Amino acid sequence: MNLVLRTVVVDRDAAIRREIKSVLAGTDLVCLVAEYSDCSLFPASADLPDVVVVGMDSDTDSALDLINRLARQVPRCGICAVSRSSDGQLILRAIRAGAKEFLTLPVQLNELVTGLRSATGLPDARGRGMQSCQTIAVAGAAGGVGSTSLAVNLASILAASPERAVVLVDLDLTLGDADVYLDTIHEFTLADLTRNVERLDAELVRRSLARHKSGLYLLPRPVELDDANLVTPEPLRRVLGLLKATHSHVLIDLSKGYSALDMSALACCDTVLLVTQLDLPCLRNVVRLLKSFRPVPGLSEKVKLVVNRAMPESETIRLKRAEEIVGREFFWQIPNDYRLMVDVRNNGVPLIAQAPRADITQSLFGMAQALCGDGKSGDKTAGRSGVPAPMFGKWFKFLSSMANKSSLTAH
Repeated sequence: MNLVLRTVVVDRDAAIRREIKSVLAGTDLVCLVAEYSDCSLFPASADLPDVVVVGMDSDTDSALDLINRLARQVPRCGICAVSRSSDGQLILRAIRAGAKEFLTLPVQLNELVTGLRSATGLPDARGRGMQSCQTIAVAGAAGGVGSTSLAVNLASILAASPERAVVLVDLDLTLGDADVYLDTIHEFTLADLTRNVERLDAELVRRSLARHKSGLYLLPRPVELDDANLVTPEPLRRVLGLLKATHSHVLIDLSKGYSALDMSALACCDTVLLVTQLDLPCLRNVVRLLKSFRPVPGLSEKVKLVVNRAMPESETIRLKRAEEIVGREFFWQIPNDYRLMVDVRNNGVPLIAQAPRADITQSLFGMAQALCGDGKSGDKTAGRSGVPAPMFGKWFKFLSSMANKSSLTAH
């Protein structure tokens, strides 16, 4: 999982705020969730971030008061003071007030990252309540293999757990249809966020997302084809950073073009689910894609191969032979249920709501368990064999309750 430090910048000088934000944009460790032009405007009680970067030069006394207040009220918060001055007395006053780090401007990226890590106590910060997010890209080995249906239904299953905040990003900017699968029409799209990337903060992003009744949040693709050109790699990274700072799971439904935008998204992910079918054209593409991923540091290790529409009794290419062809094991098999998938897509209802007891739904539950690390030891083998993985704990209880609701509704 990615650990993201939610960061706020406070300084009266707009030029200094821009300078700090420019440096912060160079690392995935940090997500800027807000900025304030006045120390007095910083809220007395709020969902405080992990790091507050406080400028000392514009109003030193107010900055020291803010540092002192934060240090007393929220001891876990990492406070980092910054100044163009390296005066020893100023540094001493900031440290005595409660700052955990003092950086002199202009600051280099490596110095800033080191300072923020020190201020928050990394690498031991995971126990301090910081935002940890799992980011999953869903990619197809060819068009029509069912990668979007997998992304939508996997995201809906993850969102069914109350302790999770899950968002799905539709990155197929021209022909994406995640909104159709969820029967959702929304005012804001990915293009709107990237168009206004300079003024984005966590609250604006939250208000821009469509919320499905399942609890899943959706960031749809642009409505107009021309607006696809507004989405470029750097603004996308900024948007994904904000999503990772405010959600437990971010799923990205890639296009089939593997463009610079798709590759930028892949670089931001922890896991890549590469969806294929057991036919020669798809497997050939899997080999090509895996080869093209090798030069990108760390990307090949993220890839998990998923067989969709598995039909073990009728496939001409068996799983073992397919693994020999592509040179690695498959992570999961999802059984074929074409008629049900057509129904849920046309109805705009996820599998978890329409058919919670179906084999395909249970297989996706097992995949969700395996990806989140809360499955039992036998789950992976069950998924690979095409047999639905067994449900355990809260997942079993939730699935049973969904099934009972469906039975009552049917009667």
